[in-house]
Amino acid sequence: MSARGPEAPGPAAPRVRCPWAGSDPLYRAYHDEEWGTPSRDERHLFEMLLLEGAQAGLAWITILRKREGYRRAFDGFDPERIARYGEAKVAALLADPGIVRNRAKVTAAITNARAYLALREGGGTLLALAREAVGELPRRNAWRTMAEVPAATPESAALSRELRRRGFRFVGPTIVYAWMQAVGVVDDHLLSCFRRA
Repeated sequence: MSARGPEAPGPAAPRVRCPWAGSDPLYRAYHDEEWGTPSRDERHLFEMLLLEGAQAGLAWITILRKREGYRRAFDGFDPERIARYGEAKVAALLADPGIVRNRAKVTAAITNARAYLALREGGGTLLALAREAVGELPRRNAWRTMAEVPAATPESAALSRELRRRGFRFVGPTIVYAWMQAVGVVDDHLLSCFRRA
């Protein structure tokens, strides 16, 4: 405090984010509010598994921009409803510009809903499978640069194998690792990122 009264606060330091968040407001909000946050909500875990599969070969921002379209088209990611989709619904989905119109990805979502229901009926959960693969959740990694962050790990490969064994599709090790990052099974925010606080 000076003799003239309290000092005015200086400009706030800019937030340091993981570089992949870029400058797109949607990407930044996803990074700041969701990515890497541990989720225990099975519906959210299921949604993210389907979205990560839909993203295969595309930029994640494409899926973020279509996320509401996916929620609408796939009945709020209700696995019971998705599991009952037939050819008429598949045709409607393939005509829907609000999602990625790829037959293999659309039919994989239906297959995955059925596999998820079978997992649940057997007393299992996606979270339990993740815990089996990784151990204590979340696993906090200590990456300094994006170059250090792996695209897949032995744990994502093991979880991928288990999901495929249970009938899931579009769940390769890279897709599974992206899912693990997204839902906070692992914390891959860089050490310099404000989210690490």
